[in-house]
This record gives sequence, C-alpha cells and structure tokens, in this order.
Amino acid sequence: MSPWLPRSSSPRAARSRAIATLLATCAVLAVSASAALAGPANGGLPGASRSNPLAGMPWGHYTGTMDGVYPAWQNARGARQRLLARIALRPLAYWFGSWFADWYAPTAAREYIASDTGGNPNALAQMAVFRLDKWEQAACTDDPSRAAQASYRRWVDNFAAGIGASRVALILQPDLPFALCAPTRVPLQLVAYAAKTFSALPHTTVYIDGGVHWFPMRSDQAVSMLEQAGVRYARGFALNTTEYDATGAELEYGASIVRGLQAAGYGTKHMVINTAQNGAPFLNGQYHGNVGNPRVCANRHDAICATLGIPPTSDTASPHWGLTGAQRSIAARYADAYLWIGRPWLDYGSNPLDIARMLGLSASSPF
Repeated sequence: MSPWLPRSSSPRAARSRAIATLLATCAVLAVSASAALAGPANGGLPGASRSNPLAGMPWGHYTGTMDGVYPAWQNARGARQRLLARIALRPLAYWFGSWFADWYAPTAAREYIASDTGGNPNALAQMAVFRLDKWEQAACTDDPSRAAQASYRRWVDNFAAGIGASRVALILQPDLPFALCAPTRVPLQLVAYAAKTFSALPHTTVYIDGGVHWFPMRSDQAVSMLEQAGVRYARGFALNTTEYDATGAELEYGASIVRGLQAAGYGTKHMVINTAQNGAPFLNGQYHGNVGNPRVCANRHDAICATLGIPPTSDTASPHWGLTGAQRSIAARYADAYLWIGRPWLDYGSNPLDIARMLGLSASSPF
C-alpha cells in the first residue's frame, strides 16, 4: 500500500460502505490574515481572462512518481502508451491530506507544483486538499480533538506556504457532505479556515466541494453547508468530485446552488465539475455491484460503467460536449472548468494504480 495514497483517503470506498520553509510560512501567514477573495490563478498574465481565473494559461500535468501514472506511460510503448497518454499527459488534480505530515506539507506542495508545471511560473497546477481527520463515517460520531484541530490549522498554514505565489486551482475537501452528520460544526469551521487561508494567496483559486444533487443533499442544504465552510472567501464550489453523475445534470444542480448563494448575499459564485469518470454517467442507485469501484466500460457504447468523461478544459460550453442548449448556457455563465478531480484509474479511487483500469478507461471513453 502506497504511503502517498492510503485507502482511508478514498471517499468513494467510504461512501459505498456508508450507503450499502519558515520565512515563506511567515509571509503567507501575514497575507492569510486578510479576508481576500480567492486569487485569480491567471492574474497578471498578458491577456488573461477576467471572467474565468483558470482560462488563458497552460495547465500542467504531473510528471512525478507518487501515484505511478506518469511512470506507467513512460514505461509503455506503442498503442499501449498512446492509451495511457490520455490520462498521464492530461492535467490531473493530485490529492493531499494527513498522510503528508504537518512539517512536510510545504515541501510536498512545492515539489508537486514544480513537477506539475515543469517550473513554468505561468502554468496552472491542480490540487485537492482532503485534510479533515477523522473523516467519512468517523466524522459522524466524533469531532476532531483540540490537538487535531490545531494540527489541521498548522498543516493548512504550512501547505499554503508551500504554494506561495504559484498558480493553483485548489479543490477543498472532496466529499464535504459528510460534515452534515458531524456532531458539531467544527469540521466546517476548519474548512472555512482553510478556505480563507488558501484564498488569501495571490494566485490560488479555491473551490469548496458542494456535493452531488442526488444524495445526500438538496441545493438549499448545499448552500448552508458552503456558507459554513467559508464560500465567502472562495471563487465557488466543486461538484461530482467522487461521483459518476452526468455533467449536464451537475450543471443544472450547480445553477441552483449559485442562485441560492446569490439570494444569501454572496454574489455570483462559480463552479468546477469533475468529469474524470462520468463518460457513461450513472447514479449510485442505478449501479448494481460495487459502486465504490465500478466496472470499467467495455467500449464507448457501454452504459452505467466507469470511463473517462469530458477532458480537462476551461471551454465548458463547447458544442462538442453533448450538452443541451440550456446546459451550455449555464456552463458559459457559471462553470469555470471541467477538471479531473476523481481518480478512477486507482483502485477504489485511492490506491494502488490499476493499469488495466487505466487502459480500459482510455479505450472506452466517448470523448
């Protein structure tokens, strides 16, 4: 089992069970004391979009060894390598959590960004922070201790120091709806601390997980959760982060969250949607089998199975994606990007790398 991707970090596995240095740190802490909104990742770039902080800039792809994806591509040849390239050479969001020690968090952030961007200061790195601990089912019975809360804040401060002025799209706490079953609001207060800290960085654009439309929450519940989780600091929210729902349905759900946040006085928030595994979309109740690790589609015409969805892009309203006119309108107004936040090529979305899944996902994708 990889120390970088412990199985306990897999929210999909948990849901299936639940349902069936110092200077940089000081500088960042000084900045994070402000309540600034999420910094535009493309800020200061010539011709950068003012309406979309993730557009008009190159997106990096990770070339390190921690998850095994890039090395698998490097070691392959011919048709096999071409298939693996559809994942390994695309922008992916790497997950960071408590398996990186507090003291090591700034180094982990810096080294990942350097590998992902190739040292290009104008390239975008994508990261998911999954730091709440205890989490998933354990969150329903126990709040983090005082020591755990202090560790969380220390980790966030250190990780922010490692990001510094790098250009980052940051997804905060995938599977955040587990906070709804927590005994108190402490987990959401911790996420709000992280949202404020990361959003104070000059080029980090933050999206807080907003859940899914079919389980376990309605859009008004998502609005309340996001309010408590510090959405006032963030650019917006992320959807479908560990699920397989259709992109169009998530756009419609996201629009209802946008309206709810507007009514609550938060202005117009924007969304990103995970499309890593929803090329043949389904809802949890539609899948008969192990929904924590669903079968890979046999071909591009197969249904109710896992395969790659829309490639990572900021061109969210393109007619190539098969959306309705109304969905394309929502995408143009509110969706900053489709990102590959999920990791269906890993066993249970967590560990270890399954090259057979990786090949099958690539071969069966309709995109």
